[in-house]
Amino acid sequence: MERHHNSVTSKGKSYRMSYRSSIGAAASRLGLTPALTGRRLNTSRRAPKSHNITEKVSPEQLALLTKTEWQLSYVTPLYQFRHTQLKSYSGQLSAFIAAGKQQGLAVEVFDQQTAFKVSFSLVQGMTESDDDAETVLIQIHSKPLFAGQDEPQKTVWSGLLTCVNGNPEYLHSLPEYFICLPLFGSSGAESLTMLVKSWFQQSFDCCFGPLEISHTSLQWLMALWTNCHTESSIQHLKMIWTLPAVPPLQVTYTVNPEDAWELWSSVRKKRGGEEEDCIDIEEVTSFTQGLMSHFYRHFKLDLSAGSLNQVSTALGSAKSSGRIKISNRRYMVTTLALLTECALLKMPI
Repeated sequence: MERHHNSVTSKGKSYRMSYRSSIGAAASRLGLTPALTGRRLNTSRRAPKSHNITEKVSPEQLALLTKTEWQLSYVTPLYQFRHTQLKSYSGQLSAFIAAGKQQGLAVEVFDQQTAFKVSFSLVQGMTESDDDAETVLIQIHSKPLFAGQDEPQKTVWSGLLTCVNGNPEYLHSLPEYFICLPLFGSSGAESLTMLVKSWFQQSFDCCFGPLEISHTSLQWLMALWTNCHTESSIQHLKMIWTLPAVPPLQVTYTVNPEDAWELWSSVRKKRGGEEEDCIDIEEVTSFTQGLMSHFYRHFKLDLSAGSLNQVSTALGSAKSSGRIKISNRRYMVTTLALLTECALLKMPI
């Protein structure tokens, strides 16, 4: 798997010092190391709740969010990014890509007979707290230069910037002129992704990095999605494992939804009061161990010796390489909250 590390073009030393100072303050309060974040994922979280986002999210945006498989990255806070300037950003990024086209970049997407347009749009209704910044969608459309007026444009690239239930202590530590949208998703040609990232880096003094989905995060997604089964059928629970062998052995393991739900119900703890809707890491681990034990009894293969690379249900799919598809709009907020946490933890201090 290739990993792309983009350099950041800074607009001024004072910006970097201000950002690092703010990050340092957060690190001090959270007990983090001055290098990469030393924290781990939360060991407990609320059980998924259905969110009706259709009241605020347009059908076009909803279709894009639920039908797209996103390649994830983290992005550091954006300096002087303004949600009120999205129309201006559309023009600026269009000009930046046009310049790249002149230099021969993204030739597999644009030829000399193709016109294109960039659009930024606000996605309201995805936030979980007052501290979260509103989600932003970016789309790049192309159209042949001599096409008729009625011929529709084709979307050749899509991007997503979001923050759902971000760590409040970290967000409060940032100066007011920094906006935190730490989770970045892209879908489309890699050359366009690199151009978009370069424009953000130059415009907002930020930097990007790859965001893989760890073994633990995949287990969390598996448990959270299975927990939704009684309200939205998961239809199946599919896992792909890689076992150490020469060559490596890939194992596809599919579980009947009712069997998955029965196992999940058996490992859930009895709680009362405010903790009734909580899920903790012990339950997630027990669920995974139960699945592995069942597989071993039938096939005498120890999955714990390998690595979990992919999980999928009817609600969504996730790959360790950092690709995610959220197929059910009702639980999109829950999934993005976990991924926002992953992005904040991966972010360099």
